[in-house]
Amino acid sequence: MSAGSASAISLQQAYQAALANDPSYRMNFFENESGKENRIIGRAALLPNISGSYSANRVRADVTQETLGKENVTHPRYTSRSAVAQLRQPLINFEAYARYRQGIAQAGESAERFETNKDAVAVRVVSAYVDALYARDQLKLVKAERDAFSEQMKVNNRLFDKGEGTRTDMLETQARLDLAEAQVLEAEDALTAARTTLEGVIGMPAGELDSLSASFKIDPLSPASFDEWRATSLANNPDLKAARLAVEVAHQEVNKSRAGHAPRLDLVASYSKNDSETLTQLNQETVNRTVGIQLNVPIYSGGQISAVSRQAVATRERAKADLDRRTSLVLVELRKAHSVVLSSVARVDALVKAVGSGKLLVTATEQSIKGGVRINLDMLNAQQQLVASERDLAQARYGYLLGLLRLKAASGTLTDGDVYQVAKYFE
Repeated sequence: MSAGSASAISLQQAYQAALANDPSYRMNFFENESGKENRIIGRAALLPNISGSYSANRVRADVTQETLGKENVTHPRYTSRSAVAQLRQPLINFEAYARYRQGIAQAGESAERFETNKDAVAVRVVSAYVDALYARDQLKLVKAERDAFSEQMKVNNRLFDKGEGTRTDMLETQARLDLAEAQVLEAEDALTAARTTLEGVIGMPAGELDSLSASFKIDPLSPASFDEWRATSLANNPDLKAARLAVEVAHQEVNKSRAGHAPRLDLVASYSKNDSETLTQLNQETVNRTVGIQLNVPIYSGGQISAVSRQAVATRERAKADLDRRTSLVLVELRKAHSVVLSSVARVDALVKAVGSGKLLVTATEQSIKGGVRINLDMLNAQQQLVASERDLAQARYGYLLGLLRLKAASGTLTDGDVYQVAKYFE
């Protein structure tokens, strides 16, 4: 990668660099690593809890005994030791079961959020890459346009010196040339900004970027039907899956809150060994083994459980509303991307023809001016029309590639292979 950054960096290399260096992606990666632990945390409440304790105390006691009317005071000193091991296994615990299911949902939500963020990295890299390429193409086009106006200006000057041209022609060309100079400066600034954005995403110098392949060809979209893409998106979009799991998390929070009214039954087993536990058991060692059940029944907690339950219900309804909102946004994005991809086939073909026609028009206009049929303004307009067509063609091609990735991201089918497939359009 370091060698690539010194010379050229492909789209595939840029994507790999972003996965390694993009701060947002690294942040999301560790968020997902943290989220995975929710499954184990939730399960822990259903499993046995084993605890042990040990204590050793040095005791100095004052013992007063009355014998035959006389008090006899002694001061025994001894060490009291106690060791206890206890096992508690939940038998009926509705809160623990809800916590377990909530942990599973939280881990799943975290994984789906990570997939959403990874898809966003792919779209962000390709978007920054093609923006930089488009800015470079823009600079190339406006420079070519400026050079063409500069050459036209020389022609106007020669014709004017020979008495065959007019000052109006010179002023027209000079005005276009001055505007082109300003556009060159603007395009240079835009290229610098686009490259800076790309380097911020990939976390390394961009170097030279690949160009679109001369054999650029748009493949037919499969499936073409929007309804099929919509069904796929509703089933597979990771953002929607995460939102559904968020609803499940909120639902289990409701169950946890309501479980505060439910009894809890535990199996409790303990083993304890005591040596001189009390003064009356001085120099005695006792061993206790107990097995039993413990029932806890909540009666009244000042209304806290009811309030927390209502709060959890409101949070669940908010999660459901957020799911509806996200579904609408995803389907809007899916529709836009689908329309771009479908229309790109005809649009790119039309613009390819427009560029070819524009080149022929420039040549024909040049010949017509020599024959006295056309004037200088016609040449300027033909050159600007050609530049506009070339700019629109580049934009349409880049828009197709970006739209294809956004379509697959919105449908939940975007993979690393899709990014590498798009990278094949460059060379």
